[in-house]
Amino acid sequence: MQQLMDYDFLMKHFYNVHTSTTADRELMNAKNLLSKDLPLEKEDAPQILIYHTHSQEAFADSVPGDVNTGIVGVGECLTKILTEQYGYRVLHNTGQYDVETRDNAYSRALPAVEQILAENPSIQVIIDLHRDEVAEETKLVTDIQGRPTARFMFFNGLSRTRKTGDIDYLANENQEANLAFSFQMQLKAAEYYPGLTRRIYLKGYRYNMHLRPRTLLVDLGAQNNTVEEAINACDPLAHILDMVLKGE
Repeated sequence: MQQLMDYDFLMKHFYNVHTSTTADRELMNAKNLLSKDLPLEKEDAPQILIYHTHSQEAFADSVPGDVNTGIVGVGECLTKILTEQYGYRVLHNTGQYDVETRDNAYSRALPAVEQILAENPSIQVIIDLHRDEVAEETKLVTDIQGRPTARFMFFNGLSRTRKTGDIDYLANENQEANLAFSFQMQLKAAEYYPGLTRRIYLKGYRYNMHLRPRTLLVDLGAQNNTVEEAINACDPLAHILDMVLKGE
């Protein structure tokens, strides 16, 4: 905790801040982030929503035109693991909000997700599952128990730009809880799966993370990972999530 309370240490080892935004000492306080109470009592109703703002994101060996071999298929795998191995009630929304263009995909996804939440008020955890895009020579893969596994990254929007300050029309009353959720996930990953996660990425806008306190945006692998590597990452991701939601 002494190291984590050192702002410079925290930002160097746990975060990557995009040049568009700022993350000050008051916001990035490890003690506050770790004190957030995030455990979830299981109930017989949907509690976790998985969806994909960018449903068309694919991997190196995805079948063109078949979203089930891209990030949507990975979402289905994560859904199955969380349901069958950990006993959560999970909804997987396979809506497509980026077919013609990625522009404004977040705006198109928002009303659909809001409708799902209105119809299922028991949902307390939201995961917007993506895959990243990196330089071709960058390989986001590690070995977990003998299996090639795509590395992943948690992402937070800060509703703040360096030029304009806080973005009032993108206010997020759940921002601190969102940051706590990703940070607690990151610490569990570091403890149980060293090297699996990249530093948490902080960027300027909101990315629909305001809908629930326990909201994650995850970039799982990149365009040059294989489908197998991405699928293999679902096991540790589900394990980490389960530990955080149990308060372990």
